[in-house]
Amino acid sequence: MKQIARKISTYTADVSGVCSALYELGGMVVMHDPSGCNSTYNTHDEPRWYHMDSLIFISGLAEIDAIMGNDEKLIDDIVVAAKQLSPQFIALARTPIPMMNGTDFDAIAAVITKRTGIPAFYFATNGTHSYVYGAGIALEKIADYYVKGREDGKGKEDGKGTEDVTKSRFRVNLLGVTPLDFSVNGTVESMKAFLCEEGFDLISCMAMGSSLSDIARAAQADVNLVVSSVGLPAAKLLERKFGIPYVVGTPIGPFGQVIATSLRQAAESGKNEICCTKRPDSQNAQIAIVGEAVVSGSLAAAIYQEKKVTAKVICPLEAGKELFVPGDEQAEYEEELERLFQDVSVIVADPMYRPICSEKVRFYEMPHEAFSGRIYREEMLNLVCGLRWSQESN
Repeated sequence: MKQIARKISTYTADVSGVCSALYELGGMVVMHDPSGCNSTYNTHDEPRWYHMDSLIFISGLAEIDAIMGNDEKLIDDIVVAAKQLSPQFIALARTPIPMMNGTDFDAIAAVITKRTGIPAFYFATNGTHSYVYGAGIALEKIADYYVKGREDGKGKEDGKGTEDVTKSRFRVNLLGVTPLDFSVNGTVESMKAFLCEEGFDLISCMAMGSSLSDIARAAQADVNLVVSSVGLPAAKLLERKFGIPYVVGTPIGPFGQVIATSLRQAAESGKNEICCTKRPDSQNAQIAIVGEAVVSGSLAAAIYQEKKVTAKVICPLEAGKELFVPGDEQAEYEEELERLFQDVSVIVADPMYRPICSEKVRFYEMPHEAFSGRIYREEMLNLVCGLRWSQESN
């Protein structure tokens, strides 16, 4: 029963993660589901829904079609819509029922591509993973399919370039940018402004504010900046294919200077740098930051740099061990989180975590779109603009 959440919310699921990552890229996303997934996505997970159009569809899977395996209906509906709307690509996102039925999405995608001439991709989501997984595999697929070799002679696809990159401005891709982690409160614009102020040229932003043609040029970058766990699969793929190193970290407050230095060093050396772990071990920390690993770790690093106060990360989401320092915790379930919260005196988290915190704990609200949805959207922080930390934390 430990998987039951009695008091707190749950994080946005992988299906919505796919939709969020691909929202602005001109494709057509189809959730194969009876209903429900689309309304959850557009009402809670997608702040762009009311001011930016995107082709997000639900298949309306009927019980008889699910039982009898009538895949032809799904294929016909998608083909008709695609011929009318001419999307750049077609993305199929799996939900629990077609997963249990064993629907052959690879074959369906191949048939759709053949009938329409439009690339069709299948994402093995199932509604039980978080948005980190779904958005991560979506951006990885886009990078794999659309990013081509460098056109300016500044390197080869094996990553062994010949030009001295120190003679020019370094070029950067922002990876892992979705409103599920950064909402629509100016944070993305602040990250772009930060790179510009530090003398970097932005090639693409995966995937807010950049077109598919911008992303296709991503191999021209000297280094990638991964600002959330969502961007790591694409970063690792671009490293394998084009030899582009990556830096992991969110430029929060004074910590931005650490990231800027690491970007230059990585571009020159070709070696990756995990900036969100540039902070002390957190075993005895009395401050807990709850949330996505890269953003939370970067906030902990910024707090230490500014106040010399150690904070630990408690991450309820998928993340690799390389994103943590000793003392950080991964805890998915409410029962585990409630136990961990008893060991600290200060918690920085989405307000919906408050019900499982002691009344004695000092609680700092940091709303997260992927956890509380639209409820606290007006209060969501733009941490990139500057770190505001109460003097009480000393």
